[in-house]
Amino acid sequence: MTRLYGVVAEFDDPQPLVDAARLLHERGFRDVEAYTPYPVRQLDEYIPARRNLPLLVLVAGILGTLTAWIMQFYIAVIDYPTNIGGRPLNSWPSFIVIMFELTILFASVAAFFGMLGLCGFPLPHHPMFNTRGFENASNNRFFLCVEARDPLFDAEKVADLLSQMDPVEVKEVEEE
Repeated sequence: MTRLYGVVAEFDDPQPLVDAARLLHERGFRDVEAYTPYPVRQLDEYIPARRNLPLLVLVAGILGTLTAWIMQFYIAVIDYPTNIGGRPLNSWPSFIVIMFELTILFASVAAFFGMLGLCGFPLPHHPMFNTRGFENASNNRFFLCVEARDPLFDAEKVADLLSQMDPVEVKEVEEE
């Protein structure tokens, strides 16, 4: 059974794509995605990138530091206390190396899996691949898709709105 993924417009040049993105942004559409053969900087204003990864990496790094400190504190003070040279058992300077290592480990693992998650990977088949002519998105065509999950989405209204921007073609995208 297929369901509607969105409505996509195909453009020859980047400027009509930017104009269409501006129009959709002004009308309140937020679940909009552009597919272009090269970065179009003007789109950044109308289709903002999701920037959750730095916060995720920071939280994971802090969690790694706390994990290292708690683990070493438990080992050095509670589980296996060893008096070495009269130093206190919970001497945090001796914990720094492992704290640094686990901070880097947790942050890098979070960055890797966070990037996969935020990009939607692994996704072996994207619904846009069903669009006729989409193979040109990496060559010489520009596509703008309004996804059906947008609260303001109405397929006919979106298709009419995109048709006003003089696209090559406006199509509905089905999701399997």
